Amino acid sequence: MLYAEIEIGSFLKARRAALDPAELGLPGGVSRRRVRGLRREEVAQLAGISVDYYTRIEQGRAHAISDSVLDAIARALRLSGGEVTYLRNIAVPRRPGAVDCRPAASGPTQTVRPEIRQLLDAMETTVPAMVIGRGLDILAWNTLGGRFAFDLEALAPDRRNTALLVFLDPVARALHPDWEAKAVEVVGNLRADSGRHPDDPRICAVVNELLDHSADFRRLWETQAVYECLRGTKRLLHPHVGELVITFESFRLSTDPDQALVTYTAPRGSETERRLRELGARAAEERRAMAAAGADG
Repeated sequence: MLYAEIEIGSFLKARRAALDPAELGLPGGVSRRRVRGLRREEVAQLAGISVDYYTRIEQGRAHAISDSVLDAIARALRLSGGEVTYLRNIAVPRRPGAVDCRPAASGPTQTVRPEIRQLLDAMETTVPAMVIGRGLDILAWNTLGGRFAFDLEALAPDRRNTALLVFLDPVARALHPDWEAKAVEVVGNLRADSGRHPDDPRICAVVNELLDHSADFRRLWETQAVYECLRGTKRLLHPHVGELVITFESFRLSTDPDQALVTYTAPRGSETERRLRELGARAAEERRAMAAAGADG
C-alpha cells in the first residue's frame, strides 16, 4: 500500500478517536460505544457528506477530493491549522508510479546557498544557528550551532538529523531535561514534513529507522499528532557550560522553502548569554589550535 494512503486512514481514525462525543452533543456511554471517539457515520453527518464517501476517503479509495469536502471534514474533526494543512497534503492525488515508502537510507542531498552560509558565519561566536532541511536533516551550521547541543562535526553526514539524534543518541536525554516535550515537538515537525513530501526517500528512511529502533518514537508517531514548532524557549544542560535557557526562532528561506534558518538567543545580560559567550570562546580557541596544528603538520 502507498504511504499517503496508509497515512490518511491512520490520521483520520486517530483524529476522530481523540474527540469526545459528549462535547459535540452526541450520545455516549459504554453500552452505545465500543470504541473511543466518533464513529465514521457521525463524522460524515457533521461534515455533511455521505457515510460511503467518508469511508472511501478514510480508506484511501477516494480521488480528487475537493477543498470544500476537506474543509468540512476538518471542521467536523476540529482540526488545528497544522492538521488541516497535513490533511490537504496527504489527500492530494498521487502521481503515477509513486514509490512505496521503503527506500534505502541515504544522506542529505539538499544544498545550502553560499549567501546563507555567509549569514551563519556572521553570527559565528555570538548566535548559535543552523539550517534545517527536509526530514529534519541539519544541513549547515556555524561554530556555536555545531557545539551548543550535539557535536555536529563529529557525526557522519547521514546522522546529522534532529529526529535521529533526539531518539537514538544517548546524549539527548541528558542534554534535554524536558526530553518528552522535545520528543513530541520533533515528531510533530517530522509528521508535518512527511505530509509535504510523502515520497521523499530521506524522510521515509528516517521514519522507518526510528520505527524500527525506538519504542518512544513508535508511541508518539502512532498518535498522528501534527504541528510545526517554529519558535519557543527550551532548556539544555550543556556538559561544559551548564544550563542554557534559550529562545529559538525558525525562518523559512524564501528561495529555499524546504529549508529553515534556526537561531538560538538569550536575553542580554542573562547567565545563558554569558555561557554562550564562554562556549563561543572555547570553540574559537579550539579552532585556532586546530589551525595551528595543521600549519605545523
